[in-house]
Amino acid sequence: MSESTEPTGLVFNVQNYSVHDGPGIRVEFFMKGCPLSCEWCSNPEGISPAPEPAAYPDKCMGMAECGNCLKVCPSGALLFTADGFMGGIDRTACIACLACTKACLTGALTAWGKRYTVAEAMDIIRRDRVFFEKTGGGVTISGGEALLQPEFVRAVFEQCRAEGINTCLESALFIKQSLLDDVLPLTDLFIADIKTMDAEKHRVRCGVDNAPILANLRYLVAHDARLVIRTPVLKGFNATDAEIAAIGRFILEDLDNRVLQYQLLPYRQLGTEKYASLDQDYPMASFEGYDRAEWEPDIRHFLQMLQDMGINAVSGNNKKLDLG
Repeated sequence: MSESTEPTGLVFNVQNYSVHDGPGIRVEFFMKGCPLSCEWCSNPEGISPAPEPAAYPDKCMGMAECGNCLKVCPSGALLFTADGFMGGIDRTACIACLACTKACLTGALTAWGKRYTVAEAMDIIRRDRVFFEKTGGGVTISGGEALLQPEFVRAVFEQCRAEGINTCLESALFIKQSLLDDVLPLTDLFIADIKTMDAEKHRVRCGVDNAPILANLRYLVAHDARLVIRTPVLKGFNATDAEIAAIGRFILEDLDNRVLQYQLLPYRQLGTEKYASLDQDYPMASFEGYDRAEWEPDIRHFLQMLQDMGINAVSGNNKKLDLG
């Protein structure tokens, strides 16, 4: 593949020493763009498929000391307070050229979304190879939705497979089935969510139908993929016996219980500062909360119920995974 035709990927975060999304210590790439709009999403910067500026006014030096951003913004989209400090971005005027983020000296303006070539991604991955070898780790590509950028994912995984590096793909699975065919032979582990079996509830709280997701889960199991399923457990949404048992029956009956782990993840309010940086309201700001004193007994109860069904259910996403 020539350099001119090498696929690139738009990434909003690269996390080294990740231990929650796949076995061992991993390098994780978070790809930009997601077709879902889950109310509890902690990565709002991953939803848009395009680069976008983020504003952190508390870091601004002020116009008297700097003012670099004002000099380069072509659309007058930057908002300043009366005393000369940056107050945010007028998103209706902003053209997302990101010039301000390059001019900012303090991180008050920063860009969500950086384009990587496959070669650049592999350089990052290879630096941590010693950790992979000692812990059984590797590379995880997540999102957003990783398979909205399938050429990049496939190219990175092809190179990892050639170099003996473990690969994991975390996907919402609201995608065309054909995209799975391209990565199935290259992926050592898939991670996906089942938020609820209730189609209408899924549409209301996540923005899309869950039928394609469930169909893709069946497809992965039919093709002998190694699979971890997760459920974010939220009071007022799916934290009931009926909801969790329905997912358990799907795992047993539709997936033949061929799931390495079923992970229950208690909801925690995360990422609120990211919503603020994008001038967005956090959709669950009024959520009454799910305190540890509540969710711990709930999770224990759900785990016992699932384990009694014969499902390998665990709490959290840091339990050891045996890929065999």
